[in-house]
Amino acid sequence: MKAIIKISVLVLFTGFILISCSEGRKEGSSGDKAKKSTIQVSIPDFNADSAYEYINKQVDFSPRVPNTPAHQACAEYLLNKLNCYADTAFFQSFKSRAFSGATLNGKNIIASFNLNKPSRILLSAHWDSRPWSDKDTDPSKHKTPVDGANDGASGVGVIIEIARQLSMLKPGIGVDIILFDLEDYGDYSNNDSWGLGSQYWSKNMHNPDYRAKYGILLDMVGAKDAKFYMEGYSMMYASDIIKKVWTTAGRIGYGTYFIFEKVGYIDDDHLYVNQNSGIPMIDIIHLDNNSSNGSFFEYWHTTKDNMDAIDKEILKAVGQTMMTVIYEEK
Repeated sequence: MKAIIKISVLVLFTGFILISCSEGRKEGSSGDKAKKSTIQVSIPDFNADSAYEYINKQVDFSPRVPNTPAHQACAEYLLNKLNCYADTAFFQSFKSRAFSGATLNGKNIIASFNLNKPSRILLSAHWDSRPWSDKDTDPSKHKTPVDGANDGASGVGVIIEIARQLSMLKPGIGVDIILFDLEDYGDYSNNDSWGLGSQYWSKNMHNPDYRAKYGILLDMVGAKDAKFYMEGYSMMYASDIIKKVWTTAGRIGYGTYFIFEKVGYIDDDHLYVNQNSGIPMIDIIHLDNNSSNGSFFEYWHTTKDNMDAIDKEILKAVGQTMMTVIYEEK
């Protein structure tokens, strides 16, 4: 997805996937040993192997291009998986007009934990994949759909694994999940042609009275050697949240990946949530100014965005940071 409006770097300061619901709830004694944080709350260990398999399962459906059988099949899989773990899960179905004029059938997937808790946070990612590998170095592949292992499926895989953990040890707050659809069906010359699912939800929230303290968007969070910088809109709308997340990552040993440097402004799903819903949301996104493929990870919108690009160490860094933030939240 997404366009970088401007880039300016400023240093701020120095088991595997379980198919049945019942199986998913049995781990916790050995596979998910709890540990104590510095404020003495139990925080489960994030299982990167499990997250990897959730990513692989999405990719196995073939590219999740809107209006295709693979897109529909993956939607049903993700809904069923969230129904296994969450207190409630459902589709928010909608139609949207693409920049090409095509009518796209979208499905945002929404799930919630601890519905009675007024204090809530929002986790999100996009689950669709791009219909074209138009950034591939081989022009003959430009019309080939993207597997989207990193760009889309990685964030979803991390969130589904978080959901599995939340089902076994409830946090002290309410947690909502939105997997946005129709994010990656855009034209590079028109920023608002991207993020159609988040545009729809932020103007038509599933609950008109819905509020969250803040939101965290995960986008491209699984590639080898990923670095996560402090994205511009995240700093503009939710600087306290991004600093909290980055500080948490450093405190638990993942400061190598979460870099305290500000970068450019990315038109991603979090922008529409910030602008339209009033919920402050940050974007954890892999950016690389040294990439030959713009400022995103090397295989962005190419045929090489497949499972070979996914690194469990990065999944662990992002997932454990997220788990710590969630369980330490009051």
